[in-house]
Amino acid sequence: MSDVKATAKPSSRFSWPFWPVVPLYPYGQRQTLRHEVVEGTVWTFDQMQGTLYVVVPVRMTVVRLAAGGLLVFAPVAPTPECLSLMAELVQAYGAVKYIILPTVTGIEHKVFVGPFARQYPTAQVYVTPNQWSFPLKLPLSWLGLPPSRTFELPANSADAPFGDEFDYQTLGPLPLGLGPYAETALFHRATKTLLILDAIVSIPDAPPEIVQLAGYPLLFHAKDSTFDDPADTAENRLKGWRRIALFAFYFRPSVLVDPPWREVFRDAWKAKDRSRQAYFGVFPFRWQPHWETAFHQLRSGGELLVAPVLQSLIFNRGPAAVLDWAKAVANWPFERIIPAHLDAPLSATPEAFSRAFEFLEGDGPYRDRRLPAADFDLLSRISQWLHDSGITPPPGR
Repeated sequence: MSDVKATAKPSSRFSWPFWPVVPLYPYGQRQTLRHEVVEGTVWTFDQMQGTLYVVVPVRMTVVRLAAGGLLVFAPVAPTPECLSLMAELVQAYGAVKYIILPTVTGIEHKVFVGPFARQYPTAQVYVTPNQWSFPLKLPLSWLGLPPSRTFELPANSADAPFGDEFDYQTLGPLPLGLGPYAETALFHRATKTLLILDAIVSIPDAPPEIVQLAGYPLLFHAKDSTFDDPADTAENRLKGWRRIALFAFYFRPSVLVDPPWREVFRDAWKAKDRSRQAYFGVFPFRWQPHWETAFHQLRSGGELLVAPVLQSLIFNRGPAAVLDWAKAVANWPFERIIPAHLDAPLSATPEAFSRAFEFLEGDGPYRDRRLPAADFDLLSRISQWLHDSGITPPPGR
């Protein structure tokens, strides 16, 4: 198999100087890919972020308004490259009129809203109600959002200034102890497109295009031991991506064995690459031979999926409320879904959306039965610890 494109060199076009606020890879260098989903009407802007080289796409969606101008859902980092791509849409279709923050919890989304809004001084910013910050509850202006033009989304979408074109439904707030979880889904009637933040994903079989731009994380996770040095081939990138997906969704799947730390540090001293980029040779992962089967079970053929982290730590704290929200969203006649992570756009029906939440029906345990119980072991123990420590309430009915 031929070699794949190497990681792009650092450039001022990709610069994101505020990365220390939320220090996620690729830190101060964030590339952006724009794709047209519906001709002349809907576009996605993909960037990449992660930790420990567990990198996944993070996505902003832009919709052209019928009366002219643009609506932005879940902004990404406003790098020079991103702003240049936005400028082409502004020139063709009009100014950014509305910026939507569809979460109260996801700091990896919230951190970009203020800087993005400052680039468009006439845009109104609408945020999901019940915003909070930790360890202190701070005013939205202290979090970088412009106070004179930041508003909470009205309870009824018909009362929003863009309610003539969009419906929205907010999930939550679900009580999580330190602060609530809430997420707003937005439906664009004209294109029958549903915009979702974190609630639903579909896992691609191969590395997403934006992740392909950074070969090192894929090759890092393609290693089988400290001493491996995988060639930059399509096969190894595929191998690395599938392991990244298992990490991202389970934290520690059952097919991953933790070697003794004494052995890990001993091997690190003998590693070929002991640079800071390679974590000084530390590689504490050992994959069992059948790990790829676990990936295919997780992916479930690309079907719509609620991430195991949400299943085990968040949505099980308010299953009835989540099911009510999913039912309300499924009343919209959407034909495609654009999530903020992983694959997009997704051809999907309201029926398929509803099926993804069936794991919440009944009395629990609230776990997608398509997925092995053993892969939920660490998440289940984290959930129990959060409850025992008084940080979160127990799973509800």
